[in-house]
Amino acid sequence: MKLSESPAWADLLNNHATLREVHLRDLFANDPARLDRLTAEAEGIYLDISKHRITPETLDLLIALAEQEGVARKLQAMMSGARVNTTEDRPALHTALRAPRGSVIEVDGENVVPQIQAVLDAMTEFSEALRSGRHTGATGKQIRNVIHIGIGGSHLGPRFVTDALRPFVSPALTMRFISNVDGADLHAAVAGLDPAETLFIVASKTFTTTETMSNAQAARSWVTASLGE
Repeated sequence: MKLSESPAWADLLNNHATLREVHLRDLFANDPARLDRLTAEAEGIYLDISKHRITPETLDLLIALAEQEGVARKLQAMMSGARVNTTEDRPALHTALRAPRGSVIEVDGENVVPQIQAVLDAMTEFSEALRSGRHTGATGKQIRNVIHIGIGGSHLGPRFVTDALRPFVSPALTMRFISNVDGADLHAAVAGLDPAETLFIVASKTFTTTETMSNAQAARSWVTASLGE
């Protein structure tokens, strides 16, 4: 049965039809405890869904839909390292990247968390060496410019984090991004920079994405044209 043809989905559609014309003022007036019912706080995060056309009944219907679709079971399968990515026949291990030290997430009987922590430690060591000036370029000059090459999620995630943490970034480093295969994007990113002081980061899951690899090759040509192979 398709999700859109299931009883739980039909119940939600009926609930939506009932609430779509109801004003939020009326929802608050009819339920003085609405704010308390539809807000939650944990670990410094405050969640407020009271300002949406939603009621406790809506939440019950959403939970019923989740139970119908086995969301809890599927979540547990993902968290435990099962091969939930059926397209590529492999686990979806993004949760393991954020798992605390000492966690156990097994894939084919092997705990992958220690491997991930080792890579994260290496990344931390490298970034600290870069920011402190201990990690230098090919000519021995200090790296002053970092250019990130990626597309889609490999671009948006790092860009978002960089923008969010910009007040804490060392003024000794500039950060630029390339995500467009158009050569103008690369040209604008490297304008005024010294190749000897520039580090490129190429972000890709497969390193087969055409746009990313084309930009990476163009960036390499820009560096070698000045510094040689």
